[in-house]
Amino acid sequence: MLQFCLFAAPDSSLWNLTEGGTSSRQKGFLGCIRSLHLNGQKVDLEERAKVTSGVRPGCPGHCSSYGSNCHNGGKCVEKHSGYSCDCTNSPYEGPFCQKEISALFDSGSSVTYMFQEPYPVTKNTSLSSSAIYTDTAPSKETITLSFVTAHAPSLLVFLNSSSQDFLAILLCKNGSLQVRYRLSKEESHVFTISTENLANRRVHQVKISREGPELSIQVDQQLFSYNFSPEVEFRTARSLILGKVTETLGLDPEVARANTLGFVGCLSSVQYNHIAPLKAALRHANIAPVTVQGALTESNCGSIVDSDMNAVTTVHSSSDPFGKTDEREPLSNAVRSDSAVIGGVIAVVTFITFCVIGIMTRFLYQHKQSHRTNQMKEKEYPENLDSSFRNDIDLQNTANECKREYFI
Repeated sequence: MLQFCLFAAPDSSLWNLTEGGTSSRQKGFLGCIRSLHLNGQKVDLEERAKVTSGVRPGCPGHCSSYGSNCHNGGKCVEKHSGYSCDCTNSPYEGPFCQKEISALFDSGSSVTYMFQEPYPVTKNTSLSSSAIYTDTAPSKETITLSFVTAHAPSLLVFLNSSSQDFLAILLCKNGSLQVRYRLSKEESHVFTISTENLANRRVHQVKISREGPELSIQVDQQLFSYNFSPEVEFRTARSLILGKVTETLGLDPEVARANTLGFVGCLSSVQYNHIAPLKAALRHANIAPVTVQGALTESNCGSIVDSDMNAVTTVHSSSDPFGKTDEREPLSNAVRSDSAVIGGVIAVVTFITFCVIGIMTRFLYQHKQSHRTNQMKEKEYPENLDSSFRNDIDLQNTANECKREYFI
């Protein structure tokens, strides 16, 4: 039984709304109530049900059957005659939270998301305050992102606290992924994933999860596990930066080296816990606590591979997101690719030509042999005809002789 307090005119009057029955618990409602709206505002029945005796959250409805259609952290919301997917806490968008949100960065691009000040929810009631602000050091945290780049070293994500502690995700000079924790001026933890060169113009997914002292780093399909010492303390994050860090004071040499060129490439599906900073920069830049510096162009990282990468470097000639120094390399790759295609076509045509010539040669040979056989048969036929003709003459002569003998 849920009780709500509503204010109405006159201001001094207080009205109580009891849902499920009277306040004296007589003749209560037995059943399921969902999608309750008061004055146009949706009432969060699930949260109230968790703290109300005799009420359990979760009505069987459309979400029990179709809730799995909401992907990538999207939440299924019951409607009067259906359901919808709430993508507020997801780095994706669309009807089923499947459309990725991605953007092109150049060497001067920087997206800064601030956590320190509470977000004014009154500016946009469609965004929950929990989606954009946290005031306690999390016991666990998760960072996910996808990226495409051809440059290393480069800085992907920089998460810092007020005490100059930070978490940095970067690519080393050889293209390997490196996760660096600085928990104090004297204590740093470095985790390097040397599986392959990730600056290879391919889409790569990274997921970093920490729960207490346990740390897991997943790069594409490979998972790596590590452990901090139990006495390690993690502090509250003050801001999250994508791309170039403008305030370089306190950066260690390795991070500063990667920050020199920032990040040049494409970032997508960026999420820190329940916060989607890139989505906020592209969709809610005027109301979210996010600051964008430099060029930030919405794009699709999934399409920027191989030949599409060359198109990107051609279009962005003034602010080439993949660098002018690499223009020859994509061009040579395209030439090699075209040469391979042409060579394959020539090989197939040559093979077909030889096959046709072989078939025609065999057909002509068989036809010639058949012609010769017919000629030989024609030559033998007159000889047989002559011999048979002579035999007939001999028989006629013999008969004549017999006739002559008879008449004698």
